[in-house]
Amino acid sequence: MRGELTAKGRATRTRIVEGAAAVLREKGAASATLDDILAHTSTSKGQLFHYFPAGKDELLVAVAQFEADQVLEDQQPYLGCLDSWEAWEQWRDVVIKRYEAQGDQCPLGSLFLQIGRSTPGTRAIVIELLHRWQESLAAGIRELQAAGLLPADVDADVRAAALLAAIQGGVSILLSTGRSTHLRAALDQGIEDLRRAGRAAV
Repeated sequence: MRGELTAKGRATRTRIVEGAAAVLREKGAASATLDDILAHTSTSKGQLFHYFPAGKDELLVAVAQFEADQVLEDQQPYLGCLDSWEAWEQWRDVVIKRYEAQGDQCPLGSLFLQIGRSTPGTRAIVIELLHRWQESLAAGIRELQAAGLLPADVDADVRAAALLAAIQGGVSILLSTGRSTHLRAALDQGIEDLRRAGRAAV
């Protein structure tokens, strides 16, 4: 597809991507076919290839981007406003709820297994997702510092990186076991470590 899309074209492309995401969640990236997606989205094959000339792989990359964006969107509004301990607790609850609802199925992970990390754009999607997530956590830590709840010498970037790594570890275990125990522990310990740093400064 070449040139800029019209508003109607953007809406149609978004509808196809969101519909494809729903099909892939239900059937799995390996099992879902283009015919499944066409039927679910009421899209003709010609229309689909108009928006995704390279076919299914190009569509899967678009769905992967949608799913990556959804990871962060599902944490809002709390991830974007971590300016109090209450907000951090609310964010923690939202994260746990999201991944418990997802269970041992990860649509984003399934997509990357299907299209391969060597496919152009897929690795960039993961890198950008983790970067945006870590930046949001670091911004929240700085908000706590600005509110006087954390000392200025706390390294926001390092703390955010450690917390994100702990979360990803908890999510990986959840995907393997179907249990959120480790994810809960990672979030609780990460937030408690921040609180402890704040108490030590008083």
